Amino acid sequence: MSAPNKNTFINKILLKFYRFLSKEDRVAKRTYLYNFAQMTQEIKPGDVLLVESHTRIGNIIRLISESTWTHAALYIGRLDDITIPDLHELVRKHIKNLSSDQLIIESILGEGTRISCVDEYKNDHIRILRPSFLLPEDREKVIASAIHKIGKNYSLRHLFDLARFIFPWSIFPRRWRSSLFQHNMLQPTEDICSSMIADVFQSVNYPILPLITKDKTGYALIHRNPRLYTPSDFDLSPFFDVIKYPILSLGKGQTYRDLPWKKQLISDDIAIVPLEDKNQEQS
Repeated sequence: MSAPNKNTFINKILLKFYRFLSKEDRVAKRTYLYNFAQMTQEIKPGDVLLVESHTRIGNIIRLISESTWTHAALYIGRLDDITIPDLHELVRKHIKNLSSDQLIIESILGEGTRISCVDEYKNDHIRILRPSFLLPEDREKVIASAIHKIGKNYSLRHLFDLARFIFPWSIFPRRWRSSLFQHNMLQPTEDICSSMIADVFQSVNYPILPLITKDKTGYALIHRNPRLYTPSDFDLSPFFDVIKYPILSLGKGQTYRDLPWKKQLISDDIAIVPLEDKNQEQS
């Protein structure tokens, strides 16, 4: 078999594998918890989107990180928000969207690092994280760095290396044949979603979950290997604000007591039953 034919065969196998991992196991149930329309009005360039996906690869990430968040993306605004000519042209070449569409940069299994539209996640449960202290000039650098990563491959080996590193019952030594600990911290051609975003923030020395040390001279911060980050780490970071837009907002003078509760019903996450029936089961 010639090399080109062999490569074509391998690529077909990999494509089928990627499609298998990217298939939805079940439909997300919690999309109604937040107001997507309000979120799209308030989101700002430089914000991080966390997504609760239910693909097979998402379930693997959920198992690794023990968190509901399985995907992360960086919001870069609309095309016209990118004022640097070279970056504007680079983004324009990679999108088929309208100039009014709200854009994110993300790393996707089987596709690599790409530009997408926020609307692709309107049916998913998402959370917005805003870097609390990021300076405007560094926000531009973060976005520019992410734009330059467009086209990199998604590192599937990186994902499984991360699983082996985190799982305490792994039979293999953590450093044994693991790409996580290569001297070159980020491979030049491969990323996963969270490592890509961690790398662009750390490029301007913005902290996520750094190692903090203390000696006689005071505190010092040490950057964490970006390959070790998972989407949930941005949620855990004290340097990012959680931005929430509940579907039921309270008007002026209203409190939670004014919410439209159905007090005669209760949900046990399997079914909705009359409260009296539930009380009888417990008695």
